[in-house]
Amino acid sequence: MKKIILILLTIGIVSCGASKTVRDSKKSIKGDWTLSTITYSKTGKYNVTLFNDTTKDCFEGSSWKFIPNNNTGTYAINESSCSTGIRNFVFTIQEVNAKTGLYDFLLKPTNEKNKSENNQGFRLKLSSMSETDMQWEQTGDLAKSLFFE
Repeated sequence: MKKIILILLTIGIVSCGASKTVRDSKKSIKGDWTLSTITYSKTGKYNVTLFNDTTKDCFEGSSWKFIPNNNTGTYAINESSCSTGIRNFVFTIQEVNAKTGLYDFLLKPTNEKNKSENNQGFRLKLSSMSETDMQWEQTGDLAKSLFFE
């Protein structure tokens, strides 16, 4: 089964308690996803590095795994012309709207021991979600959308 996700980036802080909406959201994102498409709010050619890691072309087709019971995960860059391999991250879901279940997602790249080298994280806004796809957005000078399957 393919699942899709859209991710937004920003710096965030981890909260201690989790509401029912947050717990249910963790169940929804659990498992394996493929980042299929990254789009920008305006047309043009952009040289953007995502998560302080690599370019849009390298991220498209990457494989993601979310492990919500310990708020960790991995993504693997699969594009052969890029620096391939598995990257680790920790994440936190913060409740935004209890009626829609949409939320902000905080993602912090880490090493394999879940330690951040620079303590930098990225905030993403969940804009849509179903059992098979998820779309997240990043707002900044130029809005970016990541779509996972």
